[in-house]
Amino acid sequence: MDKHRVETQRDAPAWTRIDAYFTALARRRTARGQREPRLRTQPESPRFSLSTLPFLVLIIALFVLTVAIIIAAWPGSWPQHKARTAAHELGTAEKGWFQEAEKEMNR
Repeated sequence: MDKHRVETQRDAPAWTRIDAYFTALARRRTARGQREPRLRTQPESPRFSLSTLPFLVLIIALFVLTVAIIIAAWPGSWPQHKARTAAHELGTAEKGWFQEAEKEMNR
């Protein structure tokens, strides 16, 4: 009895054939045209509050941030450092350095 049931199922059209996929696609395509048209999700003209305003706010915020960085980095607002006087020039030594080195070495 199981053998008879298996044989009858083979007589049915195979759904794995490529023709079955193409017919399903064709049915889907024709069904799209029969549906009622959908309402538009986008307005006919762009809304200022949704399209342009966010970009203007972003540009203004970046401009304010740029001005704040420029003001903070302006060198006039920093305290003036006192110029260091050179204690010695390169290649010269102060007087008495050798005697001090000898004293430290003998300790």
